[in-house]
Amino acid sequence: MSKSKFFSVLQSEIDRIDSAKTSKRNEKLITGFTDDPSPRAIINGKPVLVFNSNDYLGLRFHPALKEAEHEASSKFGTGPGAVRFISGTLAVHRELEEKLAAFHGRDDAIVFSSAFAANNAVIFSLIAGQSKDSLVSNDVLVISDELNHRSIIDGIRLANLPKEQRAIFAHMDVDDLERVLKENTGKFSRALIITDGVFSMLGEIQHLQRIREIADRYDCSYPQGILLLVDDAHGIGALGKGHGTEDIENTKSDILIGTLGKALGSDGGYVTADQVIIDYLRESAATYIYSNSISPGTAGAGIAAIELLRGNDGQKLLKKLNDNIALFKKMAAENGFTMAADSWHPIQPLLIGDPERTKQLVALLMDKNILVTSINYPVVAKGKDEIRIQLSALHTSEDIEELITALKEAQETIAF
Repeated sequence: MSKSKFFSVLQSEIDRIDSAKTSKRNEKLITGFTDDPSPRAIINGKPVLVFNSNDYLGLRFHPALKEAEHEASSKFGTGPGAVRFISGTLAVHRELEEKLAAFHGRDDAIVFSSAFAANNAVIFSLIAGQSKDSLVSNDVLVISDELNHRSIIDGIRLANLPKEQRAIFAHMDVDDLERVLKENTGKFSRALIITDGVFSMLGEIQHLQRIREIADRYDCSYPQGILLLVDDAHGIGALGKGHGTEDIENTKSDILIGTLGKALGSDGGYVTADQVIIDYLRESAATYIYSNSISPGTAGAGIAAIELLRGNDGQKLLKKLNDNIALFKKMAAENGFTMAADSWHPIQPLLIGDPERTKQLVALLMDKNILVTSINYPVVAKGKDEIRIQLSALHTSEDIEELITALKEAQETIAF
């Protein structure tokens, strides 16, 4: 059959990826977790230290989230039933949105099945409108940091704008952003600046305050103004008092995209903004209108996470997380490891630069019952391969010492 020829092409591409040592499909199978203070994953029947999770506060194991998830599932069922405009909105989803809006000091919020789905739909809606009848024109200049997340890149691509309406500013280079805005003054009705709050490969924190200042300075140069959209999936719950990059930078974006699936220990994405933006997105965002929301249990867990983070227990977890980051950075420096020195985020990348060596290091650490992940092309540029070590508030000092010892021993086998 002719399709066998296409299957052969697919197999050749898989073989190419495997030979480049950048394959990602052979994930470790986790069959459970221990009940240690820092829960270890059970892999092949062995307890393994986890240093590759986005669960920065350890909330996915927290009793309050588990209880809230159970209560919401018991009350509303295990699934949403259908999309919200067809079967209605469950009260637990609306309560979550209200809690998120209050937590971030915004008018309202809207929950999506994931942050990826949120970015895709929100960016498209703000650029291109909903349909050919939309009053929202696509006379917009979209300006994106060159290292933005794939979900942002795809959201811009979906809008299919002409090349002259798409601009990239050099990574975290606010002067270059200003150059783009200045050069395009008078050419477009509005501008949309899009950036990650925290760049997940190196744990870098964007200069939001300076970006906000520049956006405000040039706002009058564009008849419909300039909007700042920030995806702070890795910042929320991990930085400041939990509000993310906006806490650190003491500034606010116009549209904030977050996730419940990282530091907040649950799942799903969300957007929070002024009421008019949220109302518009409920009418235009395809992955909200045509896709099921998160499960009721997941929403219940999300509510519990927000309530916990706002209280003393959540702030204690944030302090413990920061203490762990400081301890790890100190021990890594003492042992001469090449880290991303500027990261004071739970993401602490060990820079290696070669896909083969990163894979070998992952295997050596796994032999010592420590789980980490190699990050290779195309997630990062060629030659920028790394081990992305991710810290949690639940890690003990003994856990971190165990990791450092294992890395020292591995360094004797692999030069990194």
